Amino acid sequence: MADQLPADLDAARAAAGPRIGPFARIEYFPEVDSTNDVALARASSGAPHGLVILADAQRAGRGRRGRAWHSPADAGVYLSVVLRPLAWADALSLVTLAAGVAVVQGLRATTGLALELKWPNDVVIGRPWRKVAGILSESASTTSTVDAVVVGIGVNLRRSALPPDVARRATALESELGREVDRASCVMEILCALAGVLGRLERGERQWVLAEWRRLGAAGLGGAPVRWNDGQGTRRGLARDIDDSGALLVDTGTGGVERLVAGEVFWERLGVE
Repeated sequence: MADQLPADLDAARAAAGPRIGPFARIEYFPEVDSTNDVALARASSGAPHGLVILADAQRAGRGRRGRAWHSPADAGVYLSVVLRPLAWADALSLVTLAAGVAVVQGLRATTGLALELKWPNDVVIGRPWRKVAGILSESASTTSTVDAVVVGIGVNLRRSALPPDVARRATALESELGREVDRASCVMEILCALAGVLGRLERGERQWVLAEWRRLGAAGLGGAPVRWNDGQGTRRGLARDIDDSGALLVDTGTGGVERLVAGEVFWERLGVE
């Protein structure tokens, strides 16, 4: 059962006012296995659009491709939101990109850091890129159609959020700033930005979302060298753009362009092994 929202988060929610849109309903837990798991269960039970699951810690947080997301208490932002497609059912493929735009907007508003996007779901900073936040979208369906999408967002606030095996390729907001970061402000600014970006999708402004993602993810497009594994072996090419569905377009150097919709892509001049 959810606990009462802590006073600092409650005050920040009230201060956000109407900017928070549908995300004012927040269920708070000191610890869960995974906020996405709780949100998926709530979605399957009929939870409304905009329900937020927020936790201080996760015992089994996860990222893309089943990777663990280290989630110690008081070290990060761990939240998931329930989204009902409503008017933007034809834009489901853009949900993760839209969430990425919102996370960057929210964290920039809170910290002023020059955060960027890495396709398809990472928030990064610096050269080489260091990961600050990640997004995991999962669908909940009772029929052949998608009834809801759960978007999980994990942000590294403090250095203690980073286990030794990822410390080389990840960072935390406080490490970048050299000072403390207010978690409540980060949470509410992310939710306010998410309300704004999803509002764009609801109004049919898909091209705005794509253009904003391209702007924030520009370092990894425009001919950036990449490599990936297609199941047969390592492939290489130049990342040119994203298409209208959010897929990554890679010039393979053989006169064709490959459309990547999933999988691991490594940016050779921007990433770190």
